[in-house]
Amino acid sequence: MTEGFDRERLRPRLAALARAGVFIGSSSWKYPGWLGQVYDRQRYVWRGRYAQSRFERYCLAEYAEVFKTVCVDAAYYQFPSERYLGELAAQVPADFQFAFKVTDQITIKRFPNLPRFGPRAGAANPDFLNADLFASAFLQPCAAIHPKVGLLIFEFSRFWPADFERGRDFVAALDGFLERLPAGWPYGVEIRNRSFLQPEYFATLARRGVAHVFNSWEAMPSLAEQLALPGSVTQPERVAVRLLLQPGRRYAEAVKLFAPYDRLKEPQPAARAAVAGLIRAAEQSGRPRRLFVFVNNRFEGNAPGTIAAILEEATRIQ
Repeated sequence: MTEGFDRERLRPRLAALARAGVFIGSSSWKYPGWLGQVYDRQRYVWRGRYAQSRFERYCLAEYAEVFKTVCVDAAYYQFPSERYLGELAAQVPADFQFAFKVTDQITIKRFPNLPRFGPRAGAANPDFLNADLFASAFLQPCAAIHPKVGLLIFEFSRFWPADFERGRDFVAALDGFLERLPAGWPYGVEIRNRSFLQPEYFATLARRGVAHVFNSWEAMPSLAEQLALPGSVTQPERVAVRLLLQPGRRYAEAVKLFAPYDRLKEPQPAARAAVAGLIRAAEQSGRPRRLFVFVNNRFEGNAPGTIAAILEEATRIQ
């Protein structure tokens, strides 16, 4: 059980924030470590025994009783089908907003040497920044659930000099891609090269109406540092934050340290305060806008606990 996480107390607070345009949730949702916190184990008992398959298939509906948004990381690994998206949408209420990580076939310049890429590992990706493929293979299935799509995130893993010698080369390629995207969708861009956080990058996103996704990640500046960069809020009507890793910590290390993600282990007060400030400012602005905050288990050990702590911090801010 996560100290400080009170499901019934948080439900009305999160619902009120969503009505004000502030959507707070997690990155993915199928975590058995949240049983007894977000989830009631008895819901997933079949023939007298807890069934993991039943949990994974139906737990989104229970998640959506508490939270009003989630980031669907699974879409990063393969193009989502209309059936898959329909099954997700059927489990959540009308006011729920999904964020989707766009499939890596669009955002990887060269396939990493990982087993899941098979014969493509190490090869150049011919579909990198292919706007036509994105429109047909990703947006078309999403069309059926368009009202529930709150954010589409183009996550670009760290590029090396062999990929782009200079940051402005990436920005030029990105600009051409964004220019070709269909209008009417909420786009965001997340990068992992700290040296790319330059005025030209932010100006390009602002000109295209695309949000820079603020992220806490291994080799990126802290959240507060990113927020302080001039022009970093590229789309004031749609701001997005993802708390993924503590700066300086590798993903594999975080998995080893924090699994099974059932409790907070390493609070990060500075990042919590930065996000709480954004939430409070959004609440007080009185302007129609959307703020999306997504928390990963590998940030502090337990995403629900981190969310509860951030909301407590936001309540204290005057």
